[in-house]
Amino acid sequence: MWLQEIEEIFKGYLPYYILIFLPIFIIVSPVNPVYASSEFPVHRMQHYDLHGIAHGCRSAGLNLEAKSLTNWNSPRHCVVTKLKDLTVDSFRNIKLKAGGLLVMLPKDIASLSYEDKQHLLILENAMIAQDVSIPVYFSKYSPQLESIIRDVENNLDNSDMSKSAAEALVNSIAANGYQIVVSASTPAVQTDAKIATIHGQLSGYNPSGNVPTVAIVAHYDSFGVAPELSFGADSNGSGVVVLLELLRLFSGLYSDQKTRGRFNIVFALTGGGKINYQGSKKWLEDQLDSIEGSILQEVSYVMCLDTLASNDSIYMHVSKPPKDGSPSSLFFKELKSVGGALYPDTSIEGVHKKINLADDILGWEHERFSIRRLPAFTLSTLKSHKDFRKFTITDTKENLNVDKLMENTDIIAEALARYIYGVSYGKVFGDTRKIDRTHIETWSNYISSQARSPQLLSAKDNLLVGTFKETFNKYLRDAKITFAVPDKRDPDFQFYQNTGGTVNVYSVKPAVFDLVLTIAIVLYLLLIYAFIEYFSVFYNLACNFTVNKKIKNF
Repeated sequence: MWLQEIEEIFKGYLPYYILIFLPIFIIVSPVNPVYASSEFPVHRMQHYDLHGIAHGCRSAGLNLEAKSLTNWNSPRHCVVTKLKDLTVDSFRNIKLKAGGLLVMLPKDIASLSYEDKQHLLILENAMIAQDVSIPVYFSKYSPQLESIIRDVENNLDNSDMSKSAAEALVNSIAANGYQIVVSASTPAVQTDAKIATIHGQLSGYNPSGNVPTVAIVAHYDSFGVAPELSFGADSNGSGVVVLLELLRLFSGLYSDQKTRGRFNIVFALTGGGKINYQGSKKWLEDQLDSIEGSILQEVSYVMCLDTLASNDSIYMHVSKPPKDGSPSSLFFKELKSVGGALYPDTSIEGVHKKINLADDILGWEHERFSIRRLPAFTLSTLKSHKDFRKFTITDTKENLNVDKLMENTDIIAEALARYIYGVSYGKVFGDTRKIDRTHIETWSNYISSQARSPQLLSAKDNLLVGTFKETFNKYLRDAKITFAVPDKRDPDFQFYQNTGGTVNVYSVKPAVFDLVLTIAIVLYLLLIYAFIEYFSVFYNLACNFTVNKKIKNF
């Protein structure tokens, strides 16, 4: 009687659930569920179009198996590696054959050695110069991500180094794998992108009535391999800081009729400097091609400021050597004179580079003005426009030399004041009006505390652009903003969405583990089925064995 009741119990629903599914859940579940999934913020590589040419990576979504730098072999793999291990050759191979790339940045970029920085500069330049079809993401340093990379390298790369075939088979089954997932749609064009240029002027006075103009220009955006990692403390945060300090100093002089200069001084903070100076291009078109009068009509020269805290030299870059006695030549003489008198260790040199109209990309911002036949030059501590330090994520505020920036600001301010006021000796900005270190440090910290890649600043009512506008309004009477908007039919530039996101790293088993697990589950189910179906047979055998044992003992 009780035997039939037991058989009925085994044939019920609940025991099937307990005997079949509960063990399966135990087998499949991870040993430590906390580490089964990890989440990290990531930053996508540059993605934009310039003059119809695609730049950067074109994809965003990822759902691929993680492989190490030495173990990937198909488009189904996402290569996960540290930045220091990635080379130009390996990147070119990955972009052609792999499915994606996830790179972990060093723990502290600011403290990298000179060799590591040079390696990163060369790698960044090579990556930016290419059109990449696969998704490329960068993640800041994380101990957990470092552990995942190490696990991928050790568990997968060394699987073939086992002592025997049996051990290799066991390792291939038991090894932990990782799935890299970034849920992102196909990047769409930013339809409302605008590049802002803020400009205004201090009005000079000349009894003769003829008041010439000096223009001071600096672009405020930055550039690097990833938009959200491009802080540009030196390039071109330093150029912006020098311009704002000149604005503060000369507005104080021009506010008093006794010290008002005989030149108009135009100040302009231009956008899109890192994408072929699109802001300057639009501003020039508005000024020179409009019916209304231009503030650049009687310009003596345009002084562009770019990367002014890198080393102990200031280079005056020109497209055409200025003639003796010209305004540009006179300013250069004052620059050399002031530099030699105040800071003998700082060399002042001129660099001549012709404009190649066949090139789509201009080297320096002054070339935009030189093309329109305006006398212009760029002051920079970089000798070449090809210097990789203009386009790097290593350009952070921790690496900014504030002392050198102070010195160069002082030299430029004194040289400009000597030219405007027609003096050739003494110090214009003395004890009462002098370079303010607090002002320079505050602006440097504020500007370099946020990523300033052009696409990040192109949204409406950008906070940084608004702050610049408020500053201009504080010192100037008639500050304005002009916007460069890409043409809908033939755009000069286009930005794309999805500059960043979140990567989910899931701990998974290899495909062979799924096969082995499936076979094990099938065998287990067959065993349970046989046990339930033939329970009476098993029970009778057990009873007979027990009875025989008792009789034998008796």
